[in-house]
Amino acid sequence: MTTPDPIRRFVEATNAGDTEAFLETFAADALLTDWGRAFRGREEIARWNQSDNIGVQSRLAIVRIAQSDGAWHVRIKVAGDGFNGEGDMTFTLDGDQIASLIIT
Repeated sequence: MTTPDPIRRFVEATNAGDTEAFLETFAADALLTDWGRAFRGREEIARWNQSDNIGVQSRLAIVRIAQSDGAWHVRIKVAGDGFNGEGDMTFTLDGDQIASLIIT
C-alpha cells in the first residue's frame, strides 16, 4: 500500500531531524495524543517533538500501513535516545496535512 504524502513527510522529517518540516506536516489546529497525553496545535506539538521525537534523535520506519474507518493505521518501528521498539500510530488526514495523530 502506498504511504500517503503527509505520513511519508512525517517520517522523513523525523529521520532528517528537520523540526520545521516535521511541524509543517500538521494542520495548525492538529491534535497529537501520545498514550493519553494530548497536544493541540503546532506550538504544543513542537514541545512533544522536542521531548519525545526529534529532540531524542528518533528514527522511524514503517512496518505496515492500512486504511480503515477514514484513518490510516501505521505500525512503526522507533529507534533513538527515547522510546525504542514498535508502536501503533493512527493518523487522520485533512488534505496534505495531519489533522490528528494518536500514538498507542
